[in-house]
Amino acid sequence: MDLSCTGEEEEFRARLREWLTATLPGLPPRPDPLDWPGRRAYDCGWQRRLYDAGYADVHWDASPTQRLIFLEETELAGAPYVGANFVGLLHAGPTIAAEGTAEQRARWLPPVLRGDEVWCQGFSEPGAGSDLASLRTRAVRDGDAYVVTGQKIWTSHAEVADWCELLVRTGPEPGRPGAPSKHRGITWLAMPMDAPGVTVRSLRTLAGSTEFAEVFLDEVRVPVGNRVGEENDGWRVTMVTLSFERGTAFVGEVVACRRLLGELARTARKNGTWDDAVLRRRLGRLSAEFRALWRIVQANVSEAQATGGVPGAGGSVFKLHYSHARQELYEAAAAVLGPDALDLGRDWTLDRLSSLSYTIAAGTSQIQRNIVAERILGLPKGR
Repeated sequence: MDLSCTGEEEEFRARLREWLTATLPGLPPRPDPLDWPGRRAYDCGWQRRLYDAGYADVHWDASPTQRLIFLEETELAGAPYVGANFVGLLHAGPTIAAEGTAEQRARWLPPVLRGDEVWCQGFSEPGAGSDLASLRTRAVRDGDAYVVTGQKIWTSHAEVADWCELLVRTGPEPGRPGAPSKHRGITWLAMPMDAPGVTVRSLRTLAGSTEFAEVFLDEVRVPVGNRVGEENDGWRVTMVTLSFERGTAFVGEVVACRRLLGELARTARKNGTWDDAVLRRRLGRLSAEFRALWRIVQANVSEAQATGGVPGAGGSVFKLHYSHARQELYEAAAAVLGPDALDLGRDWTLDRLSSLSYTIAAGTSQIQRNIVAERILGLPKGR
Protein backbone atom coordinates (compact mmCIF):
# COMPACT_ATOMS: atom_id res chain seq x y z
CA MET A 1 0.00 0.00 0.00
CA ASP A 2 1.54 3.29 -1.14
CA LEU A 3 0.76 6.16 1.26
CA SER A 4 3.01 8.69 -0.49
CA CYS A 5 1.90 11.44 -2.90
CA THR A 6 2.84 11.67 -6.56
CA GLY A 7 4.51 14.70 -8.10
CA GLU A 8 1.21 15.77 -9.61
CA GLU A 9 -0.48 15.55 -6.21
CA GLU A 10 2.26 17.63 -4.57
CA GLU A 11 1.79 20.25 -7.31
CA PHE A 12 -1.92 20.29 -6.44
CA ARG A 13 -0.98 20.86 -2.79
CA ALA A 14 1.31 23.77 -3.68
CA ARG A 15 -1.32 25.48 -5.86
CA LEU A 16 -3.95 25.08 -3.16
CA ARG A 17 -1.68 26.54 -0.49
CA GLU A 18 -0.95 29.55 -2.68
CA TRP A 19 -4.65 30.13 -3.32
CA LEU A 20 -5.54 29.80 0.39
CA THR A 21 -2.82 32.28 1.35
CA ALA A 22 -4.22 34.83 -1.10
CA THR A 23 -7.91 34.22 -0.38
CA LEU A 24 -8.38 33.74 3.36
CA PRO A 25 -7.46 37.31 4.44
CA GLY A 26 -10.34 38.66 2.35
CA LEU A 27 -13.10 36.58 3.95
CA PRO A 28 -15.86 38.38 5.91
CA PRO A 29 -16.12 37.89 9.70
CA ARG A 30 -17.48 34.54 10.80
CA PRO A 31 -21.10 34.64 12.00
CA ASP A 32 -22.34 33.74 15.46
CA PRO A 33 -22.09 29.91 15.81
CA LEU A 34 -25.74 29.82 16.93
CA ASP A 35 -27.01 31.82 13.93
CA TRP A 36 -27.71 29.09 11.38
CA PRO A 37 -29.21 31.32 8.66
CA GLY A 38 -26.10 33.49 8.97
CA ARG A 39 -23.88 30.42 8.94
CA ARG A 40 -25.64 29.11 5.85
CA ALA A 41 -24.92 32.37 4.02
CA TYR A 42 -21.30 32.35 5.17
CA ASP A 43 -20.72 28.67 4.36
CA CYS A 44 -22.36 28.96 0.94
CA GLY A 45 -20.30 32.06 0.22
CA TRP A 46 -17.14 30.09 0.93
CA GLN A 47 -18.37 27.26 -1.27
CA ARG A 48 -18.93 29.76 -4.10
CA ARG A 49 -15.32 30.94 -3.75
CA LEU A 50 -14.16 27.34 -4.03
CA TYR A 51 -16.34 26.89 -7.10
CA ASP A 52 -14.98 29.98 -8.82
CA ALA A 53 -11.42 28.85 -8.09
CA GLY A 54 -12.00 25.33 -9.44
CA TYR A 55 -11.85 23.50 -6.09
CA ALA A 56 -15.56 22.91 -5.46
CA ASP A 57 -15.73 19.42 -6.97
CA VAL A 58 -12.72 18.06 -5.12
CA HIS A 59 -14.99 15.84 -2.99
CA TRP A 60 -16.34 14.05 -6.07
CA ASP A 61 -14.21 14.37 -9.20
CA ALA A 62 -10.72 14.51 -7.67
CA SER A 63 -8.84 11.37 -6.69
CA PRO A 64 -9.24 10.26 -3.05
CA THR A 65 -5.65 11.36 -2.41
CA GLN A 66 -6.31 14.85 -3.79
CA ARG A 67 -9.43 14.99 -1.63
CA LEU A 68 -7.31 14.15 1.39
CA ILE A 69 -4.76 16.82 0.49
CA PHE A 70 -7.56 19.38 0.10
CA LEU A 71 -9.05 18.59 3.52
CA GLU A 72 -5.64 18.60 5.17
CA GLU A 73 -4.48 21.89 3.67
CA THR A 74 -7.72 23.81 4.20
CA GLU A 75 -7.82 22.74 7.84
CA LEU A 76 -4.17 23.60 8.44
CA ALA A 77 -4.74 27.03 6.89
CA GLY A 78 -7.77 27.70 9.12
CA ALA A 79 -10.15 27.87 6.16
CA PRO A 80 -13.93 27.60 6.79
CA TYR A 81 -15.28 24.08 7.15
CA VAL A 82 -18.14 22.89 4.94
CA GLY A 83 -20.63 23.76 7.71
CA ALA A 84 -24.19 23.90 6.40
CA ASN A 85 -22.99 22.25 3.17
CA PHE A 86 -21.88 19.14 5.07
CA VAL A 87 -24.70 16.82 3.97
CA GLY A 88 -24.76 17.98 0.37
CA LEU A 89 -21.01 17.88 -0.17
CA LEU A 90 -20.05 14.85 1.89
CA HIS A 91 -23.17 12.63 1.98
CA ALA A 92 -25.90 13.27 -0.59
CA GLY A 93 -23.63 14.64 -3.31
CA PRO A 94 -21.19 11.71 -3.38
CA THR A 95 -24.13 9.29 -3.23
CA ILE A 96 -25.86 10.92 -6.20
CA ALA A 97 -22.54 11.04 -8.05
CA ALA A 98 -22.10 7.29 -7.47
CA GLU A 99 -25.71 6.06 -7.79
CA GLY A 100 -27.73 8.73 -9.57
CA THR A 101 -28.71 8.94 -13.21
CA ALA A 102 -27.11 11.42 -15.59
CA GLU A 103 -30.18 13.65 -15.27
CA GLN A 104 -30.06 13.52 -11.47
CA ARG A 105 -26.37 14.37 -11.39
CA ALA A 106 -26.96 17.31 -13.74
CA ARG A 107 -29.87 18.59 -11.61
CA TRP A 108 -28.49 18.30 -8.08
CA LEU A 109 -24.72 18.34 -8.15
CA PRO A 110 -23.97 21.76 -9.73
CA PRO A 111 -26.14 23.72 -7.20
CA VAL A 112 -24.36 21.98 -4.32
CA LEU A 113 -20.97 22.77 -5.81
CA ARG A 114 -21.89 26.44 -6.32
CA GLY A 115 -23.30 26.78 -2.81
CA ASP A 116 -26.77 27.51 -4.19
CA GLU A 117 -28.59 24.66 -2.44
CA VAL A 118 -28.19 23.05 0.98
CA TRP A 119 -29.16 19.49 1.90
CA CYS A 120 -30.19 17.86 5.17
CA GLN A 121 -30.18 14.20 6.18
CA GLY A 122 -33.53 12.54 6.94
CA PHE A 123 -32.48 9.09 8.10
CA SER A 124 -33.09 8.62 11.84
CA GLU A 125 -36.54 8.28 13.40
CA PRO A 126 -37.71 8.20 17.04
CA GLY A 127 -37.86 4.39 16.84
CA ALA A 128 -35.08 3.86 14.30
CA GLY A 129 -31.78 5.43 15.23
CA SER A 130 -28.99 2.91 15.57
CA ASP A 131 -31.36 0.29 14.16
CA LEU A 132 -31.91 2.40 11.06
CA ALA A 133 -33.44 -0.46 9.06
CA SER A 134 -36.46 -0.39 11.40
CA LEU A 135 -37.59 2.95 9.95
CA ARG A 136 -41.35 3.30 9.42
CA THR A 137 -41.78 6.51 7.41
CA ARG A 138 -44.04 5.25 4.64
CA ALA A 139 -44.00 6.16 0.94
CA VAL A 140 -46.90 4.95 -1.21
CA ARG A 141 -46.67 5.13 -4.99
CA ASP A 142 -49.40 7.29 -6.55
CA GLY A 143 -48.85 7.68 -10.27
CA ASP A 144 -45.64 9.61 -10.86
CA ALA A 145 -45.14 10.50 -7.19
CA TYR A 146 -44.58 8.91 -3.79
CA VAL A 147 -46.88 10.08 -0.99
CA VAL A 148 -44.75 10.20 2.16
CA THR A 149 -46.01 10.17 5.75
CA GLY A 150 -43.93 9.84 8.89
CA GLN A 151 -41.42 11.55 11.16
CA LYS A 152 -37.66 12.04 11.17
CA ILE A 153 -35.44 13.19 14.03
CA TRP A 154 -31.89 14.52 14.36
CA THR A 155 -32.29 15.84 10.80
CA SER A 156 -29.03 17.69 10.22
CA HIS A 157 -29.42 21.31 9.00
CA ALA A 158 -33.14 20.90 8.26
CA GLU A 159 -34.03 24.48 9.22
CA VAL A 160 -31.82 25.95 6.46
CA ALA A 161 -32.00 23.14 3.88
CA ASP A 162 -33.49 23.12 0.39
CA TRP A 163 -33.39 19.32 -0.05
CA CYS A 164 -33.45 16.25 2.14
CA GLU A 165 -31.84 12.87 1.49
CA LEU A 166 -34.77 10.86 2.78
CA LEU A 167 -35.12 7.18 3.61
CA VAL A 168 -38.64 5.77 3.36
CA ARG A 169 -40.28 2.37 3.47
CA THR A 170 -41.88 1.37 0.20
CA GLY A 171 -42.08 -2.36 0.92
CA PRO A 172 -44.03 -4.33 3.56
CA GLU A 173 -43.71 -3.36 7.21
CA PRO A 174 -41.00 -5.45 8.92
CA GLY A 175 -42.16 -8.09 11.34
CA ARG A 176 -45.34 -9.01 9.50
CA PRO A 177 -45.82 -12.66 8.49
CA GLY A 178 -44.20 -13.26 5.14
CA ALA A 179 -42.50 -9.86 5.09
CA PRO A 180 -38.89 -9.84 3.81
CA SER A 181 -35.92 -8.67 5.84
CA LYS A 182 -36.35 -5.17 7.28
CA HIS A 183 -33.37 -4.11 5.17
CA ARG A 184 -35.48 -4.73 2.06
CA GLY A 185 -38.27 -2.40 1.08
CA ILE A 186 -36.36 0.85 1.81
CA THR A 187 -36.04 3.57 -0.83
CA TRP A 188 -33.72 6.64 -1.04
CA LEU A 189 -35.51 9.84 -2.13
CA ALA A 190 -34.52 13.46 -2.68
CA MET A 191 -37.29 15.50 -1.07
CA PRO A 192 -37.75 19.27 -1.54
CA MET A 193 -38.01 20.87 1.90
CA ASP A 194 -40.55 23.43 0.69
CA ALA A 195 -43.03 20.74 -0.40
CA PRO A 196 -46.53 20.99 1.15
CA GLY A 197 -46.82 18.79 4.23
CA VAL A 198 -43.23 19.27 5.50
CA THR A 199 -43.00 20.72 9.03
CA VAL A 200 -39.62 21.45 10.67
CA ARG A 201 -39.17 21.90 14.42
CA SER A 202 -35.67 22.79 15.59
CA LEU A 203 -33.98 20.81 18.36
CA ARG A 204 -31.62 22.64 20.71
CA THR A 205 -28.41 20.78 21.54
CA LEU A 206 -26.49 20.74 24.82
CA ALA A 207 -24.28 23.49 23.38
CA GLY A 208 -27.31 25.65 22.57
CA SER A 209 -27.22 25.34 18.77
CA THR A 210 -30.01 24.13 16.49
CA GLU A 211 -28.29 22.22 13.71
CA PHE A 212 -30.72 19.33 14.25
CA ALA A 213 -34.48 19.23 13.88
CA GLU A 214 -37.56 17.07 13.94
CA VAL A 215 -39.23 16.81 10.55
CA PHE A 216 -42.89 15.82 10.27
CA LEU A 217 -44.17 14.56 6.90
CA ASP A 218 -47.90 14.65 6.20
CA GLU A 219 -48.72 13.17 2.78
CA VAL A 220 -45.78 14.88 1.12
CA ARG A 221 -45.65 14.24 -2.63
CA VAL A 222 -42.16 13.45 -3.92
CA PRO A 223 -41.72 12.81 -7.67
CA VAL A 224 -40.68 9.29 -8.62
CA GLY A 225 -37.90 10.92 -10.62
CA ASN A 226 -36.37 11.97 -7.29
CA ARG A 227 -35.65 8.35 -6.38
CA VAL A 228 -31.95 7.49 -6.35
CA GLY A 229 -31.49 3.81 -7.16
CA GLU A 230 -34.31 1.35 -7.61
CA GLU A 231 -37.43 1.14 -5.48
CA ASN A 232 -36.81 -1.06 -2.42
CA ASP A 233 -33.04 -0.96 -3.05
CA GLY A 234 -32.49 2.02 -0.76
CA TRP A 235 -30.57 0.11 1.89
CA ARG A 236 -27.75 -0.61 -0.55
CA VAL A 237 -27.73 3.06 -1.63
CA THR A 238 -27.71 4.07 2.03
CA MET A 239 -24.61 1.97 2.65
CA VAL A 240 -22.89 4.06 -0.04
CA THR A 241 -23.95 7.22 1.83
CA LEU A 242 -22.77 5.90 5.18
CA SER A 243 -19.44 4.72 3.75
CA PHE A 244 -18.70 8.32 2.78
CA GLU A 245 -19.94 9.60 6.14
CA ARG A 246 -17.73 7.24 8.12
CA GLY A 247 -14.80 6.98 5.74
CA THR A 248 -13.85 10.50 4.68
CA ALA A 249 -16.27 13.05 6.14
CA PHE A 250 -14.28 13.44 9.40
CA VAL A 251 -10.85 13.77 7.79
CA GLY A 252 -10.56 17.52 8.26
CA GLU A 253 -11.48 17.11 11.92
CA VAL A 254 -8.51 14.79 12.50
CA VAL A 255 -6.22 17.58 11.27
CA ALA A 256 -8.05 20.03 13.54
CA CYS A 257 -7.56 17.72 16.53
CA ARG A 258 -3.85 17.43 15.85
CA ARG A 259 -3.60 21.21 15.71
CA LEU A 260 -5.59 21.49 18.94
CA LEU A 261 -3.09 19.21 20.68
CA GLY A 262 -0.35 21.73 19.93
CA GLU A 263 -2.51 24.56 21.28
CA LEU A 264 -3.22 22.53 24.43
CA ALA A 265 0.49 21.98 25.04
CA ARG A 266 1.22 25.71 24.64
CA THR A 267 -1.64 26.64 26.98
CA ALA A 268 -0.49 24.09 29.54
CA ARG A 269 3.00 25.60 29.53
CA LYS A 270 1.54 29.07 30.11
CA ASN A 271 -0.84 28.21 32.96
CA GLY A 272 1.42 25.74 34.78
CA THR A 273 -0.53 22.53 34.16
CA TRP A 274 2.40 21.28 32.05
CA ASP A 275 4.17 20.51 35.34
CA ASP A 276 1.70 17.64 35.85
CA ALA A 277 3.51 14.54 34.54
CA VAL A 278 0.22 12.64 34.20
CA LEU A 279 -1.18 15.37 31.94
CA ARG A 280 1.98 15.40 29.81
CA ARG A 281 1.72 11.63 29.31
CA ARG A 282 -1.96 12.03 28.47
CA LEU A 283 -1.22 14.58 25.76
CA GLY A 284 1.62 12.45 24.44
CA ARG A 285 -0.63 9.41 24.17
CA LEU A 286 -3.28 11.46 22.38
CA SER A 287 -0.66 12.70 19.94
CA ALA A 288 0.19 9.09 19.13
CA GLU A 289 -3.55 8.26 18.83
CA PHE A 290 -4.15 10.98 16.25
CA ARG A 291 -1.00 10.11 14.30
CA ALA A 292 -2.32 6.56 14.07
CA LEU A 293 -5.74 7.86 13.00
CA TRP A 294 -4.10 9.85 10.24
CA ARG A 295 -2.43 6.67 8.98
CA ILE A 296 -5.81 4.92 9.04
CA VAL A 297 -7.19 7.79 6.95
CA GLN A 298 -4.38 7.37 4.44
CA ALA A 299 -4.95 3.62 4.29
CA ASN A 300 -8.71 4.09 3.74
CA VAL A 301 -8.04 6.63 1.01
CA SER A 302 -5.62 4.25 -0.70
CA GLU A 303 -8.23 1.49 -0.55
CA ALA A 304 -10.93 3.80 -1.95
CA GLN A 305 -8.65 4.85 -4.77
CA ALA A 306 -8.04 1.23 -5.69
CA THR A 307 -11.74 0.28 -5.56
CA GLY A 308 -13.43 3.09 -7.46
CA GLY A 309 -13.60 5.90 -4.91
CA VAL A 310 -16.14 4.55 -2.37
CA PRO A 311 -14.64 3.97 1.11
CA GLY A 312 -14.93 0.45 2.47
CA ALA A 313 -15.65 -1.07 5.88
CA GLY A 314 -12.34 0.34 7.12
CA GLY A 315 -14.24 3.59 7.58
CA SER A 316 -15.95 1.99 10.57
CA VAL A 317 -12.56 1.25 12.16
CA PHE A 318 -11.66 4.90 11.75
CA LYS A 319 -14.98 6.27 12.98
CA LEU A 320 -15.02 3.99 16.04
CA HIS A 321 -11.51 4.98 17.09
CA TYR A 322 -11.84 8.65 16.19
CA SER A 323 -15.06 9.32 18.12
CA HIS A 324 -13.54 8.03 21.37
CA ALA A 325 -10.21 9.78 20.79
CA ARG A 326 -12.00 13.08 20.19
CA GLN A 327 -13.88 12.77 23.48
CA GLU A 328 -10.63 12.02 25.29
CA LEU A 329 -9.00 15.03 23.64
CA TYR A 330 -11.59 17.45 24.95
CA GLU A 331 -11.50 15.88 28.39
CA ALA A 332 -7.77 16.64 28.33
CA ALA A 333 -8.60 20.20 27.26
CA ALA A 334 -10.86 20.49 30.31
CA ALA A 335 -7.99 19.35 32.51
CA VAL A 336 -5.74 22.04 31.02
CA LEU A 337 -8.37 24.78 31.44
CA GLY A 338 -9.40 23.76 34.95
CA PRO A 339 -12.41 25.75 36.24
CA ASP A 340 -12.43 27.79 33.02
CA ALA A 341 -13.64 24.65 31.23
CA LEU A 342 -17.14 25.52 32.52
CA ASP A 343 -17.10 28.93 30.78
CA LEU A 344 -19.13 28.66 27.55
CA GLY A 345 -17.30 31.69 26.23
CA ARG A 346 -13.92 29.96 26.33
CA ASP A 347 -12.33 28.14 23.44
CA TRP A 348 -12.92 24.38 23.41
CA THR A 349 -15.83 24.41 25.88
CA LEU A 350 -18.58 24.16 23.25
CA ASP A 351 -16.45 21.71 21.28
CA ARG A 352 -16.19 19.56 24.39
CA LEU A 353 -19.97 19.48 24.72
CA SER A 354 -20.29 18.66 21.03
CA SER A 355 -17.77 15.82 21.31
CA LEU A 356 -20.17 13.92 23.60
CA SER A 357 -22.33 13.14 20.56
CA TYR A 358 -19.56 11.60 18.45
CA THR A 359 -20.00 8.07 19.80
CA ILE A 360 -23.62 8.31 18.57
CA ALA A 361 -23.40 10.39 15.37
CA ALA A 362 -22.87 8.60 12.02
CA GLY A 363 -23.67 5.25 13.65
CA THR A 364 -23.14 4.44 17.32
CA SER A 365 -19.93 2.82 18.51
CA GLN A 366 -21.89 -0.37 19.15
CA ILE A 367 -22.98 -0.44 15.50
CA GLN A 368 -19.42 0.24 14.33
CA ARG A 369 -18.14 -2.70 16.42
CA ASN A 370 -20.73 -4.97 14.79
CA ILE A 371 -19.64 -3.82 11.32
CA VAL A 372 -15.98 -4.43 12.12
CA ALA A 373 -16.78 -7.85 13.61
CA GLU A 374 -18.97 -9.02 10.73
CA ARG A 375 -17.47 -7.40 7.63
CA ILE A 376 -13.77 -7.30 8.51
CA LEU A 377 -13.22 -10.09 11.05
CA GLY A 378 -15.82 -12.42 9.52
CA LEU A 379 -17.55 -13.18 12.80
CA PRO A 380 -21.16 -14.44 12.72
CA LYS A 381 -23.99 -11.92 12.75
CA GLY A 382 -25.66 -11.20 16.07
CA ARG A 383 -29.16 -12.47 16.66
